[in-house]
Amino acid sequence: MSVIEMAPAPAARPKRVRQIATDRPWFWLTRGWQDFQANKAVGLAYGAALAIFGWMLAWVMFEWSTIWAILPATAGFFILGPLVAAGLYEVSRRREAGEPAPTLAEAAQAFRRNGAQIAMMGVLLMLIHLFWVRIAGLLFFLFFGLNTPPVADLPFHMLRHPDLLPFLVIGTGFGFVLASASFAVTAVAIPMLVDRPEVTFLEAVTVSIQAVLENWRPMLLWAGLIVVFTGLALVPFFLGLLLALPLLGHATWHAYRDIVVR
Repeated sequence: MSVIEMAPAPAARPKRVRQIATDRPWFWLTRGWQDFQANKAVGLAYGAALAIFGWMLAWVMFEWSTIWAILPATAGFFILGPLVAAGLYEVSRRREAGEPAPTLAEAAQAFRRNGAQIAMMGVLLMLIHLFWVRIAGLLFFLFFGLNTPPVADLPFHMLRHPDLLPFLVIGTGFGFVLASASFAVTAVAIPMLVDRPEVTFLEAVTVSIQAVLENWRPMLLWAGLIVVFTGLALVPFFLGLLLALPLLGHATWHAYRDIVVR
């Protein structure tokens, strides 16, 4: 009688993300604030650098008479913010490991821990941002024409234009799609690259998208909180970034540690 050997069952793939509660983002903000309080100097330095960049950006837009590009350009704070905050992830990582509070130079070493892969992430985010600016410019000239009035008269010209509402609806729709894509690929990807130098750019993006899809309710809340905090920070001439960037940066680290399985 022949003996039929049963083939071994394939090993289950290791779970890469955890399921979390919907209200978990509030915990991340609490822990992020604690990290900021433990090392204010680095957090304020990062926030100040981004605020200064915002002032320079606005000045260039006015000098080049491209005030229409200010709003799409400031979208870069949402899209590129997770990359800029890499040094803040390093601060949180060291604090979690019980290491001494790092200096600003030591926090900047985060970009060297997995430099090539973080650089690839930066290229991807820059392409997304440039694509959005180009689309915004195309929509602006499509609805308002090539002959725009002087900078001082532009806001009133737009408010009186009959195509203002379609412009806002279509522009917001494009912005929402690109912002959603950017959030999905960066939600936990960059903290993961800082924490685990052996992880590749594509692996981090894959895990980030999976984390968003499997925890879409808490991640939707988290995305909304990021938009609210960043939007409010931009209102007082970018000064709110002094607090918003370190708070959201440290909180993003805790989002990664909460969701991603080592």
